[in-house]
Amino acid sequence: MEAAQHLLRIGRRGARFELEMAVADLRGSFKRLGLAWSLARHDVIARYRGSILGPFWITLSMGLMVLGIGLLYASLFRQPIDKFLPFVALGLVFFQTMSGIITEGCETFVQARGMLSQTAIPMFTFVWRTIFRNAINLAHHLIIVAGVLIVFGAWRNMNLPLAVVGALLLLLNAGWLSMVAGIVSARFRDIPPVVASIMQFAIFMTPVFWMPSVFPERHAVLMFNPFAHMLQAVRGPLLGETVPGVTWLVLIVMAVVGWSLAFFLFSRTRRRIVHYL
Repeated sequence: MEAAQHLLRIGRRGARFELEMAVADLRGSFKRLGLAWSLARHDVIARYRGSILGPFWITLSMGLMVLGIGLLYASLFRQPIDKFLPFVALGLVFFQTMSGIITEGCETFVQARGMLSQTAIPMFTFVWRTIFRNAINLAHHLIIVAGVLIVFGAWRNMNLPLAVVGALLLLLNAGWLSMVAGIVSARFRDIPPVVASIMQFAIFMTPVFWMPSVFPERHAVLMFNPFAHMLQAVRGPLLGETVPGVTWLVLIVMAVVGWSLAFFLFSRTRRRIVHYL
């Protein structure tokens, strides 16, 4: 059966058949979430094999960046350090998670070309692999998040359940963007540097290093920036701030429409991805 499914990836039976096979791939990937987790964990371990601190090197580098940027920008913008440093710390941590999922998504299928060409593992498994890998990195960075919340007393007002909901919406939206990037990058190898450039630009257009209060409440930079909404949904509850209803609406609509478009694109290109690689 698995061999037949593998052969069907390169077959052509019409749009309805392709959609059915895409749904079957998605269902099959849920049965292999353990495999996706193991692959993601291996990726993280392999990246830091032989080092003393292992994955905590990324936590150390992130912590130094937070401290340096937080102290410098608080002085430049004349902001109180007890408010600004937690704001920057959470902004950097969660934006880095979004950026990592999306930019690494470009390599989702390219990185798995060997397994895809020789096995019948569902392709969605490798999408989950990219998301899980960055979730592991985020788990290491939570040490920084917990540290600044405790040191500056922000934990007293935080709404942890709402922050968890925001984090799930962040992962959902970064996930479909990652999948689209992976599909397009499998066909056009110029896409990864383009995506990396977009994310580098986006971090300066998103309230990571600067406070949203410098703009009017409904300024275009805040209203039409999806990364700003994704960030606010997590950072706001952790800092005890009220998240506007429009942010939740935008993220839910983005997740539904985005995954629908990503799945449609996957159903149309699934049988060609192996050939692209």
